[in-house]
Amino acid sequence: MKILKDTIKQLTLPTPYAVGDVHVYLLIGHRLTLVDAGVKTEDCWNVFVEQLKGLGYRPEDIDQVILTHHHPDHTGLVERLPNVDTIAGHVKLKPWLERDEEYFDRYESFFQNIYKESGVPDRYLPLLKGIRKTLKWTSKGKLTHELSEGDRLPGHEEWITIETPGHAQSHLSFLREEDGAFIGGDHLLSHISSNPLLEPPYQAGAPRPRPLLQYRHSMEKLLGRTITTVYPGHGKIFNHAHMLIPDRLKKQEQRANKVLAMFNEGALRAYDVCKRLFPKHIENQFGLTMSETIGQLDYLEKIGELTVSYEDGEKLYTIK
Repeated sequence: MKILKDTIKQLTLPTPYAVGDVHVYLLIGHRLTLVDAGVKTEDCWNVFVEQLKGLGYRPEDIDQVILTHHHPDHTGLVERLPNVDTIAGHVKLKPWLERDEEYFDRYESFFQNIYKESGVPDRYLPLLKGIRKTLKWTSKGKLTHELSEGDRLPGHEEWITIETPGHAQSHLSFLREEDGAFIGGDHLLSHISSNPLLEPPYQAGAPRPRPLLQYRHSMEKLLGRTITTVYPGHGKIFNHAHMLIPDRLKKQEQRANKVLAMFNEGALRAYDVCKRLFPKHIENQFGLTMSETIGQLDYLEKIGELTVSYEDGEKLYTIK
């Protein structure tokens, strides 16, 4: 077995987002592979080329790209790699990578409907038009290789795929079982908890995903795996995943208890809860705060603490 440090190299690239720099990883083996691809800005590209040169490579040397998920800071430079013949990732990457306008229309309709039932004031609705604006930071391409649970990475058979939805419906992580190395994208970060983000169902007419419930399940199933070193999308490389995961789960449950206490005075809509839970952030991080709030309500509903009713098209939660 090759020594791990000789087969995986971290590159750290700038982004225009509050999360800061993003890490991408070069896998050296039968094929030269880039795991994730930064954001589509000239600054990111220039830093990428310079760091790649420092490792003895050029963009032309990269054969394939493997993507952990569809978010802009992980997909942006794909189309600037001239010799890539394989783009691999989850099937749910396709609408984003291949610019599926029908999906984007459903995306906007989904949020219009969920915000309406959540009691969101009309002044927030123009934010829904922002989805297409984010595409300027991403690459357009074709998903040539679909990855799902248990699949081996092409050209790097020692790495297996683990489906880890929650932060994104398309999220995948990759584990090297021989030594427990784990490329986790945004699934596990040492310094912050990943946001489970609302998305419409991949198939039209299917039930909506419950991202916080998915995220908890994705974390819990990692406890049954041997994970040593985590190579994350942001923050420091770390080796305490099996301590971090229970702590993250516990903190989510503590927040759920805080949310549950809000219902002692009667029924509330998701927007009412969001204002109370995130009074300082709801205005400038509306999508994130609403995703977190609805996730908490999904969790409390699932464990039987809240019941749901509807009044004039709005969803009301009541303590059981």
